[in-house]
Amino acid sequence: MFNTLCSKAKVRHPGVLEAVIEIGVEIAREGREGRRIGTIFTVGDHEAVLKRSRTLILDPLAGHADEDKHITNRNLRGTVKELAQLDGGFIVSDDGIVISACRYLDATTSDVELAFGLGSRHLAGASVSRVTCAVAVVISESSMVRVFERGVLIGEIIPEVWLLNRHNVQLRGAVTEEHEGDMTVLTTQKMT
Repeated sequence: MFNTLCSKAKVRHPGVLEAVIEIGVEIAREGREGRRIGTIFTVGDHEAVLKRSRTLILDPLAGHADEDKHITNRNLRGTVKELAQLDGGFIVSDDGIVISACRYLDATTSDVELAFGLGSRHLAGASVSRVTCAVAVVISESSMVRVFERGVLIGEIIPEVWLLNRHNVQLRGAVTEEHEGDMTVLTTQKMT
């Protein structure tokens, strides 16, 4: 479902980005314990992202084996969803290992332009993707999933059809639109 978007992003392993987007869509759709939640994932260039972030609490993933922290590990999914309720985001390596959770991304940049209505989580995602080679996947409490690369919004996932009429799409210019079930994926056709 996310092939167009994942192939557009400059990541070493598009399957890793696809797995992150999938769990992001699950978080957007399901929320947690009856309420909508938001979070952020960075994919790739984890060392640079670690340098531009800090933990907000003791890292709950520290000390666990890499195979237990791989984003495609079915046993990790529930843990990620629980941790998404806490402040901060997730740092995922190029190879799909969730390196750290509950991270505050401190990568502000003044040349990132965001549409009005996108908040600090989106600014953090756009900024960290601008100053590193990471791709940021931002899950909004409004149930939208947005993907940033090089500080630019390159894709939006609308997990439920009813959201398409409720929210303004933030992508500019020509977009590719794909539908599967009740989900819509919008991807920019050209980088700005």
